[in-house]
Amino acid sequence: MNVFSRVRSGVVSRSGSMALAAILLAGCTMEPTYHRPKAPVAGAYPAEPMKKAGDALQTPASDIGWEEFFTDPRLRALIAIAMRENRDLRVAVANISQSAAQYDVQHASLFPPIGATGQAMYMAPSQTAGFSFAPGVGETISTFRYYSAGIGFSSYEIDIFGRIRSLSKSTAEAALKQVAAERSVRISIVSQVANAYLAWLGDREVLDIADKAVANLNENLKLIRLRYEHGEENLLTVRQAETQVDQARQLLAQQTRLVAQDENNITLLIGAPIPADLPPARPLGEQTLMADIPAGLPSELLFRRPDIVAAEHDLLSANATIGAARAAFFPKFTLTATDGVSSLLFHRLFTAPATTWGLQPNVSIPIFTWGQNKGNLESAKAGRDIKLATYEKTIQTAFREVSDTLVARSTYLEESRRMDDYVREMADAYRLSKMRYSVGTDSYLNQLVLQRNLLQAQQSRVAVIVARYENIVTFYRALGGGWSDKTLRSPRVPSKL
Repeated sequence: MNVFSRVRSGVVSRSGSMALAAILLAGCTMEPTYHRPKAPVAGAYPAEPMKKAGDALQTPASDIGWEEFFTDPRLRALIAIAMRENRDLRVAVANISQSAAQYDVQHASLFPPIGATGQAMYMAPSQTAGFSFAPGVGETISTFRYYSAGIGFSSYEIDIFGRIRSLSKSTAEAALKQVAAERSVRISIVSQVANAYLAWLGDREVLDIADKAVANLNENLKLIRLRYEHGEENLLTVRQAETQVDQARQLLAQQTRLVAQDENNITLLIGAPIPADLPPARPLGEQTLMADIPAGLPSELLFRRPDIVAAEHDLLSANATIGAARAAFFPKFTLTATDGVSSLLFHRLFTAPATTWGLQPNVSIPIFTWGQNKGNLESAKAGRDIKLATYEKTIQTAFREVSDTLVARSTYLEESRRMDDYVREMADAYRLSKMRYSVGTDSYLNQLVLQRNLLQAQQSRVAVIVARYENIVTFYRALGGGWSDKTLRSPRVPSKL
């Protein structure tokens, strides 16, 4: 019969009653009651300055899987590789495993560490030691032997005031924080790969513009040189045409470098070389869903943005640490219990008369800690205040990110339309200047200026398109989208603040 059976059967009824009462009281903790802080932001996002009524997706952005949000098959393939190979994501996954293991270690303290022991002791006592026993066959009175075996636990703390339970909750919240942090890493990687891909598409499009410009200007230079050789043009015009070609070649070299650097950046983000058999890229502007993604309410960010969820778990962990610090002011109860056998003769060790058991309750009461417990409690409270401020700052940062992308969303669309008109008008002006020059009614300087302006306008147009779609990706990330590859179809209704 082990010690726990003895408690139930009343053999050690008084000690058993104390232990049972301690176990019943172990559910208490001294943690402060947690109330989610009120979000320190406005109740609504700022209105989009150029917003027009239109259809919107009914699924929240945080529930839209990146496989559905991104429509470019090449981009989806790159993100899929990043989800497998990105080293930051591997670190985040390892952090979850480490935090879960730390929780297992701390949570195990709530239960007695039961173990088995076996001991054999041999000694030669002095003649005055006072031992009296019958020696075995072949033994002398100068040899003392003692054998024992048992099962039990030592110095198990009974968590009456919830110290261990609070520490266990603190480590549990820390582990949950790492789970949310891993989702944040996923969101960040998805948006980084998407934006790097958009930059690559934009630089490649400008590279194509520069390549065509070099070809066209080379042809133009040949014609001007031919006219110069026949005395129909002056040397100044030839030099002006040559500067056009050199500027276009400089742009071509610059864009060649940028495209290569973009590919290097994508390689780093996905964590592996870019495969040669990827699907072809779609034209710039066909990478994401074109439907209007609703921003929802600021309160929804508390449930949909993993970085805010992680910050709240951090706050809850600090709150639980206060409970452990408070419990240190109260008595600490420990219990040691054994159940086993012991004998001076090995062949009688596992017989009924050799049965033995022990129960040792212990209480430790702090009297003078010279400010140590008070210091630990004040430190825990200050830590909670730090985590609270961090939590609120995370909410404010998220609110600002969503607000910025909302403000930019409609303005980028309008800017893109104006840039389309500007490029079209500049191209027509350049065409007319070429016609006027060819018939001799205008100088080559006007054509030179308009050609340079057209090239700059084409570059600016591409930059606006890239910025517009990067803003869409940033809006998707700011609303907590991108942590899942598949879209969540089941509705999730967050509670209100």
